[in-house]
Amino acid sequence: MSFFIGFAHSIINLLAAATTPALAIVLFTVAVRLLISPITYWQVRGERRRAALAPQLAELRTKHKNDPIALATAQLDLQREHGISPFAPLLPALAQAPFFMLMYRVSSDGLVTGSLFGYPLTAHVGAAVPIFAALMALSALLAWWSARRMRRLNPETPSWMTWLPYLGVPVMLILPLTAGLYLVTSAAWTALEHAVLRRPRVSAVVPTPVPRRR
Repeated sequence: MSFFIGFAHSIINLLAAATTPALAIVLFTVAVRLLISPITYWQVRGERRRAALAPQLAELRTKHKNDPIALATAQLDLQREHGISPFAPLLPALAQAPFFMLMYRVSSDGLVTGSLFGYPLTAHVGAAVPIFAALMALSALLAWWSARRMRRLNPETPSWMTWLPYLGVPVMLILPLTAGLYLVTSAAWTALEHAVLRRPRVSAVVPTPVPRRR
């Protein structure tokens, strides 16, 4: 663990030398999200496949409406048959967890120095209320946008998935500013992914030929 903490610290220091400590955190977060972007793509592909199964899933809910266990089993079987993993929605968050822990340790150990709008990057919410309030408000707005877009693009999205983006908001109350900045940047990247990877697909419409007049 010490090796990875030192490695992350070295990268952040290199970025900070070329920019600022706060911007170095943002760039480090973007690099992490780019690194795990293939996992996000896999997740989105699974969501599209799940959306395509909406009519069949609706039939299963009607068929097993009085038997929740049979319904869950049938849904899992249907998803496996079409190559959809039930754990795909959790993979991006799980992939980010080690990097978030690294950032937390780097900031908690005081390895990152500098400030953001006059507040030390090692400060907690009690010592930097205005900046934390702004970050939490921005995080909540990004979470609302992401959850709303998920529901709009895929009505079959499980309700628990639409609450996942909000988890970062209360967590900031116990984090140093560095880790809070990481979470907000990651949430902004997620919103960008929603706009790019989850944009609606427009089916090509073939115009009907107009008969020629003789």
